[in-house]
Amino acid sequence: MTASPRPVVDLWFDPACPWAWMTSRWVTEVSRHRDIDLRWHVMSLSVLNEGRDLPEDYRRLMDDSWAAVRVAIAAARDHGDEVLAPLYTALGTRRHPQGRTDTDAIIAESLAEVGLPAPLAEVGGTTEVDDLLRASHQRAIDLVGDDVGTPVMAVDGVGYFGPVVTPAPTGQAALDLFDGLVLMTRVPGFYELKRTRTAGPQL
Repeated sequence: MTASPRPVVDLWFDPACPWAWMTSRWVTEVSRHRDIDLRWHVMSLSVLNEGRDLPEDYRRLMDDSWAAVRVAIAAARDHGDEVLAPLYTALGTRRHPQGRTDTDAIIAESLAEVGLPAPLAEVGGTTEVDDLLRASHQRAIDLVGDDVGTPVMAVDGVGYFGPVVTPAPTGQAALDLFDGLVLMTRVPGFYELKRTRTAGPQL
């Protein structure tokens, strides 16, 4: 696929995932220095892990993670996709750099910070928007297959799981990584490049 002069960059995130947070901070840095059309989407680790045999602590995390993705989807439904970037930044900052786990308070504070109606938080405990959530999640899976996690990123419609990176590159390093990814998407048969992680998210 030929890259457009102004690349369309799609990023799917789950607010609970620290690796998606790292990638989001990197691509946000890129957007300050490159003319890209950056589009934000929601995917869900809770959906991805449905029916899987998980360790008890991870199962609790998956159960807790439904609320934020539902609220994000509801916010986009009611107020447009443009609210996703600031809402995700508000949610993710509290969850990751601040290390908080009080999900209800995180959601309430984040909605207030972005200027979204407080009643949106109520959607987090319902299945009201689950069809929309699953559809958004499935669009990511259709690009990369189901043997992935978060984040999923696409450049001009060519998607990959990742990039998984820590810490989030800044300055020229951020741009070098992006330029390399753009070049990679132009190789039709390229599927995978991976090594074992030896460091956790450096927030």
